[in-house]
Amino acid sequence: MGNRLSKIATRTGDAGMTGLGDGSRVEKDHLRICAMGDVDELNSEIGVLLATPLPDSASQALQDLLLQVQHDLFDLGGELCIPNYTLLKSEQVARLDDWLTQYNATLAPLSEFILPGGTMAAAQAHICRTVCRRAERSVVRLGWDVEINDAPRQYLNRLSDLLFVLARVLNQAAGGKDVLWKHEKKETK
Repeated sequence: MGNRLSKIATRTGDAGMTGLGDGSRVEKDHLRICAMGDVDELNSEIGVLLATPLPDSASQALQDLLLQVQHDLFDLGGELCIPNYTLLKSEQVARLDDWLTQYNATLAPLSEFILPGGTMAAAQAHICRTVCRRAERSVVRLGWDVEINDAPRQYLNRLSDLLFVLARVLNQAAGGKDVLWKHEKKETK
């Protein structure tokens, strides 16, 4: 990158346009920019999760996992920034599948929906999950208008599932339990 980021305030976006990685310019509310922004917000929320104290029993492994996810999300953002370019690989999606299988195996099966909450770390993982789902919707929406690779959509879909599982893992590692949704079951006539 060299000195590419030495000047932050360029004023080139003052009129509502911004540059893509291929040098083209689009409106700041273009679907591509919205998708990039949602991925960036997700990465920032994961940064907050990393800054949140994690239970000792899960700390280093989860920190390493989440840091790798942040790097992957930069790849995803780079791919979105450059039309017709590939950065995110199928191996990165497969790694999420492996982590999902590994961590889900440590949890009891769910019989009810759970509420987002429990510990601060678990609650933040749920926030990451919901932001991830929004980023996924943005990427899917972009894909209806322009051709994009499968990996970004697949990555976000798997990551949201993984973040749900990690929220449960974080509650369990802290000695807590899932917060189950309490509802009345109504009989239908």
